[in-house]
Amino acid sequence: MIKINQEFSLKTKIICGQGSLKELKKLEGRTAMIVSDKIIEEIGYVETIKGYLTQAGLSSHVFTDVRPDPDTKVLADGLKMLQQVKPDVLIAMGGGSAIDAAKGILYSTYQMLGDSFKKPYFTAIPTTSGTGSEVTDFSVITAEGDKIVLVNEYMAPDLAILDSDCVASVPRKVVIDTGMDVLTHATEAYVANDATDFTDAMVEKTIRLLFENLPLLAEDIGNEQARNHVHNASCMAGIAFTHAGLGINHSLAHAIGGTLHLPHGRCNALLLEEVITFNGDLEKSANNYAAKRYAKLAELLDLPARTVREGLVSYIDAVRKLKEQLAIESGFASLGVYEEVYQTAIEKMAEAAMLDRCTPANPVKPTKEELIKIYKTVY
Repeated sequence: MIKINQEFSLKTKIICGQGSLKELKKLEGRTAMIVSDKIIEEIGYVETIKGYLTQAGLSSHVFTDVRPDPDTKVLADGLKMLQQVKPDVLIAMGGGSAIDAAKGILYSTYQMLGDSFKKPYFTAIPTTSGTGSEVTDFSVITAEGDKIVLVNEYMAPDLAILDSDCVASVPRKVVIDTGMDVLTHATEAYVANDATDFTDAMVEKTIRLLFENLPLLAEDIGNEQARNHVHNASCMAGIAFTHAGLGINHSLAHAIGGTLHLPHGRCNALLLEEVITFNGDLEKSANNYAAKRYAKLAELLDLPARTVREGLVSYIDAVRKLKEQLAIESGFASLGVYEEVYQTAIEKMAEAAMLDRCTPANPVKPTKEELIKIYKTVY
């Protein structure tokens, strides 16, 4: 049921459109710290940012030691630089890993220094269309091999720059993985316990944009209109889930991705249909709250939904057809994961998923055994 007493706020200012990276010339301050990775640096984006910052009158210090699935060592190294530099502006550019790392560095510094820490103006520039991290107060950090979800409004960026030119050279596989991550964000936020009219509006636009444009973008990254739409959809889904919450799709993906070192978006994609089936109670009544919400998404896509069950099935079929169109594998076995390794890890992964920060927002409270069943089904 949609919450009656609703609260919605958006801390992050959003600037979007091709060429919007030039907005960096308007930033104020004396010193900036740029958090990114080696690939973004090699492409030349770090130098581009430094050039704009120079025009704004800021000197730049660069931290490009971010790796995929940033861990506590990355945070420690970045924290050390942040304390040395004491920047007026913190800029994160890259995929979810770079932005999550910057968030973790910022939050860790605050945890260490408290109110004596002067928070820099935090700007996030995504170079993939997937995580929505540029507008969320979520950060995923790896600690001792496990993915830990941090949630705190202190980490939400002050400014997000959505320049679709920054995703113009993303490989097709990454376009698909990140796009399916967006679809999962939106789908989960729509049925999450804290969904509101405001988050619904974001989700509904996101779903339409994705089904219409993700296949076009996967076919041709040079399609500027599709690229703009998917990039904006990623941000809108981020706004939705940071207010509404996510669910077990992400909990399960965090656990399996951290354990077997698989791409997060691909994990979400392989789990999505089965999670919808579970939440919508398809094997039984198919008439609970989640089923009705999924049926609304089917209606939104002009799919058959004369009954709740029909709408639920229609949405599952739409997800399945989209995955087939994008040539996504049918299960984790197709990713080359050995069955013995997978089966051995299932119980531990299910336990981790039960404890994940995303699980409480799921519309149906799962048991560990039910999560194990989902893992077995999607192998």
